[in-house]
Amino acid sequence: MMEFDVDHHIGVFRRGADELLVETELRAKLARGAPLRIKEGFDPTRPDLHLGHTVQFNKLRQLQDLGHHVTFLIGDFTGLIGDPTGRNVTRPPLTRDEIDANAKTYTDQVFLILDREKTEVAFNSRWLSALGADGMIRLAAKYTVARMLERDDFAKRYKSEQPIAIHEFLYPLAQGYDSVALNADVELGGTDQKFNLLVGRELQRHYGQEPQCILTLPLLEGLDGVNKMSKSLDNYVGITEAPASMFGKLMSISDALMWRYYELLSFRSEEQIAGLRRACAEGRNPRDAKVMLAQEIVERFHSRQAADAALAEFDARFRDGALPHDIPEVTLHAAGAGMPIAQLAKQAGIVASTSDALRLIQQRGLKLDGDVVADKSLIVASGTTVVVQAGKRRFARVTVK
Repeated sequence: MMEFDVDHHIGVFRRGADELLVETELRAKLARGAPLRIKEGFDPTRPDLHLGHTVQFNKLRQLQDLGHHVTFLIGDFTGLIGDPTGRNVTRPPLTRDEIDANAKTYTDQVFLILDREKTEVAFNSRWLSALGADGMIRLAAKYTVARMLERDDFAKRYKSEQPIAIHEFLYPLAQGYDSVALNADVELGGTDQKFNLLVGRELQRHYGQEPQCILTLPLLEGLDGVNKMSKSLDNYVGITEAPASMFGKLMSISDALMWRYYELLSFRSEEQIAGLRRACAEGRNPRDAKVMLAQEIVERFHSRQAADAALAEFDARFRDGALPHDIPEVTLHAAGAGMPIAQLAKQAGIVASTSDALRLIQQRGLKLDGDVVADKSLIVASGTTVVVQAGKRRFARVTVK
C-alpha cells in the first residue's frame, strides 16, 4: 500500500480541469492508498495529433507521475461505430484499415508524453467483439431511449427531426462498457464527453462495480483563440511539426491565450505560472513568457537543441536587425472572425490606405511575421498577435480581437 497526500492528489486532478465528479468519492478512493486505475479512450479517427489532443495526455502523465495506473485505450471497436458527440448528422464509420493505420500513429505519438514503461495500451475490440450479438443486446437492455435522448446532441436532432441511426445509441453504451471491462476508478474525457462518461458510471453499477469518478477537461482553443483547435480550421499546432514551425505558431498567439496554453499544456507548476503572470502584470514583456512556453513545447516533442535552434532562428528573423526594439503595440477589433490584411495594415498606421497596402503586397513589400504577404485576400484571425511590416522601416505589433 502507498501513502497518498490526498489534498495534493486532488489538486493535481483539478488543475486545468473543467469538472470533477464526484470529489468525495475520489477522496475515498485515494484514502485507501492503492494506485487508481485511470483510463481514457481515444478513437483513432485522425492520422495525426495536435496540441489540442495532448491536453488529456498531459493530465494522464501528471497522474502517472503520482503513481497511478494509466490505461491508454484505443477505441478500435468504437471507432467503427463512429462517435456521434457534437454531430448534427450521423457520422460515417471508419474502415478497419483506416482504424488500424491511425491506431499505429497514436501509439507512436502518445509516448512523446506518457511514460512507455508505466502505460498500459489496450484495444476495446478485445472485449467488445467478444460480446457478440447476444451480449450487445443484453448491454442495450441496461439503458433506456429516454435516457439516451437526455443527451444534448441527440435531443436537438430528435427535436429538429434530424435522423438518428440506432447504432449511434450503441456508442455511449460501448464506451461505458469499456469502464466495466477495465474496472476503472477514474475516466478522463473532454467536456463534450460528459454524457458518455456518466453512462460508464451507470453501467458499472449494473455490473456490481464501484462507479468511476469522472474528470472532464476543456477543449483547447486554436491559434485564433476562438474556435476549438482543429486541422480543418488551420488553427492548430501539430505535435510532429518542424520545430521552427511549432515555435513560430506558438509565438503568434495572443498574450491572453498564452496563459490558457500555460494552464493546459505546460508542465510548469501552478506557482511558477502564477509568478510569470505577476511579473508580466508588473511590467515584464509577455514575449519572454511566450518564448519560455514555446521552448517548453518544442523541447517536449523534439529536443532541447531543437528548441534552442528554433528560438535562434526566430530571433534572427524578428530581432537581430529585422525588428526595432520599440515596435508600436496596436489592438484592433475585427467585426467578424478576422481582419483583411490590407485593412489591418491601414488601421495599424503603417500605410496611408488599403490601396497602399494592396500595392505593397503586389510589390512584395508587406510582411507578416517576417514572411512576405502574397495573398491580397489574407485574413488575420481574431485572437492572434502578429508583427506587420511595410517596407523597411514601418512596423507594428498588432493584436486582433
